[in-house]
Amino acid sequence: MTDPAQEPTSSQTPTLGHHRSNVPAYETLQAQPQAATGASPTSTDPFSGIEADGDSPLAAELIETERLRRTLEATDFPRPADTRVIAVSNQKGGVGKTTTSVNMAAALASKGANVLVIDADPQGNASTALGVDHRAGTPSIYDVLLDDASLASVVQRCPDLPTLWCVPATIDLAGADIELVSAVRREYRLHGAVADLLAREGKQLDYVFIDCPPSLGLLTLNAMVVATEVLIPIQCEYYALEGLTQLIKTVEMVKKHLNPEIHVSSIILTMFDQRTNLAREVAHEVRSHFPGETFPQTIPRSVRVSEAPSFGKTVITHDPHSPGAVAYLAAAMELAERGVAAGGTQ
Repeated sequence: MTDPAQEPTSSQTPTLGHHRSNVPAYETLQAQPQAATGASPTSTDPFSGIEADGDSPLAAELIETERLRRTLEATDFPRPADTRVIAVSNQKGGVGKTTTSVNMAAALASKGANVLVIDADPQGNASTALGVDHRAGTPSIYDVLLDDASLASVVQRCPDLPTLWCVPATIDLAGADIELVSAVRREYRLHGAVADLLAREGKQLDYVFIDCPPSLGLLTLNAMVVATEVLIPIQCEYYALEGLTQLIKTVEMVKKHLNPEIHVSSIILTMFDQRTNLAREVAHEVRSHFPGETFPQTIPRSVRVSEAPSFGKTVITHDPHSPGAVAYLAAAMELAERGVAAGGTQ
């Protein structure tokens, strides 16, 4: 399979991050109230003259969503000074983990960042959403973990975004947790591969997202050993809270024994329905216990988000005007801004 890092686009051989360029530092939306609300009499906001029907909250929501989208589209996201390696993890399934991985990655790539998604989930759903080949026999993360293949030799470029790449997962990965038990340095297999990539072909990558399986086995452990950050998606239902304490303990165990740099940097609330008391109560509970980590931006339930993978796309490219796409773009802005606060920009 052709390595996208070696596809000739000019007289000079490009690398995974050859699209990097200097981008002005991010300025928060709060510092631009007129752009966000269109309240100024001289505002150029095309919606400033529209008065939504007070009995139609849907119309008001659509106007605010489109206004936010235009503001985000006009905003330059900051780029990290060093590559941020983020494990997206939650041992409970169905919380929007893969959806968050691919859409956060696509949102950042749509703003010019160089992003790699490593699909470490045997289901291969991230590979599907990013439109890359992951049929049985395709060079994949399995070959990296068990056969010492390099990440550069198995990476594929996402067809929709030129600065987004994916290391696919195939069905072979289903038995990797068992096969890794007897492997030498079993917890560090992915760490070595990522370190080699960032030192060579992927040295200009801004973000590496690792989509973990819904478990706390060796695949997830490999991701946490190499990552410096953990992003936890939490579904706005009480069942989703039950395993959060165990996940936090696992991160602390990894921090103590294997990777002192890892920490929970971000928690994002998914499948949020503001019309229900349950969703609001769960959001309040999470923010009460993790005020610094929880994003202010929530991800609403959205048909567009759910249907996008069936087209081999993320919602960012499938329907960028949808509430789900705008929410993920806003969340990506928050993630980028937090990177500035933590480590600066290039």
